[in-house]
Formats: sequence, structure tokens, C-alpha cells
Amino acid sequence: MLSEKGKYASATENRRFVWKEIVWPLIIEVNDAEFTLLQYQKKRDKVCEEYGISVNILSRGLASLIQRGLLYKERQSYFIHFRLIPYMRLKAEVDYGTALHEIKIR
Repeated sequence: MLSEKGKYASATENRRFVWKEIVWPLIIEVNDAEFTLLQYQKKRDKVCEEYGISVNILSRGLASLIQRGLLYKERQSYFIHFRLIPYMRLKAEVDYGTALHEIKIR
């Protein structure tokens, strides 16, 4: 996962990976705009095992998605941005760039 890239490029790569492989598939799986930390951790652990990567590499991914505004946290739950809910209902593939564009431009 981490390569010869600089710190910020690696952070972006990790954030995109967490969105694509963990967060969005989890949203589609639970069919809800909300998920718990435990649900996230189970999905993350499964993905880390599948790809043979350390949990530490992805440790900032969730917090980074919150900072970008794609997710927000309330108590023990995480929610996707309300503008992404129609995509969830359609079970559409939403990559990181599209998601970011949707919440910033609309």
C-alpha cells in the first residue's frame, strides 16, 4: 500500500482505499446510511486479511474521511453525507472522487 510516495500522497491513497474497499461496500452491505465502529472494524479486518496489509496502514482512513466531510460521527455510529444517500439506495458504485465531488459541488 505505502510506496515511495510522499506523506500526503500516501494518505490520499489510503483514504481512497478505505472508501473503496471498506466504507462504501459496508454501506451497501448494511443498506443504511449508518454503521457502527464494530461493523467497520470487522470489515476492515477482513479486507486487511484479504489484501495482506496491516491494520496500522489504514488506521487513519476513517478519521480522514470524517475530516473530508464524507462521513460524520455521532456517539458510536458513523453516517455518510446526506447527499450520498440516493446512491446508497440505488446500490450504485461510488468511488472516492465521485463522493467528494457530490458533497462539495452540489
